[in-house]
Amino acid sequence: MTVRIQMVRFALVGAANTGTYYAFYLLLLTRLPYVAAHVVASVLSMIGSFFLNSWFTYRTRPTWRKFLLFPLTNAANFVITTVGVYVLVDVLHFGSRYAPLIAAAGAIPITFVVSRAIMLRPDPGPRKGAPSAESPREGAGHMTAAGAPAVTSPAGPAASGR
Repeated sequence: MTVRIQMVRFALVGAANTGTYYAFYLLLLTRLPYVAAHVVASVLSMIGSFFLNSWFTYRTRPTWRKFLLFPLTNAANFVITTVGVYVLVDVLHFGSRYAPLIAAAGAIPITFVVSRAIMLRPDPGPRKGAPSAESPREGAGHMTAAGAPAVTSPAGPAASGR
């Protein structure tokens, strides 16, 4: 798959993620204070974004390592948009109403690069005594759609019902 296709898919996941965040936020706002609703909606949408980017954007298997590194994409986005808003408003004298949209658009390519580096980075080799990627128990260390570790029996995936 080409980088261009990955960029388009990344943008589609971002749009879906924004909609998911906002839907969760509005739903949670009926029961929680706005800051709590924002935090919970952000975490839920980030989890969804991780799996969508893993399966749809990069066509890679989700792992705990990638899952734990994935919030770095949000951190990168936050830093870039925050600096961008400051520069646009205080240095270039843009209006504060539209500066976040421009800064967010400018952050997309950098966020994509960080996301791609995390999602396509090869996982470290197996630890001593751990199953290798080529072994019949290759599900070890990988995650299911629900975020739980994938489980296989000692006899391999066929024996565990996968």
